[in-house]
Amino acid sequence: MQNVTLRVEGMSCNHCVNAIEKALKELGASGKVDLAAKTVEVSYDENALTLEAIKEAIEDQGYDVV
Repeated sequence: MQNVTLRVEGMSCNHCVNAIEKALKELGASGKVDLAAKTVEVSYDENALTLEAIKEAIEDQGYDVV
């Protein structure tokens, strides 16, 4: 398993947390959102997913991975 912390702009509420965590779960990854720090800690199988796919899934929800 690979772990990475991504900085994500545009998150402001519990809806944001749910949207991102659901999108990651659908990919087969798990994520923990920290609204105060504007970060998402992601755990994923690097043999099944790429970091680019994870970033794209977050950005598809309307947030910016910086």
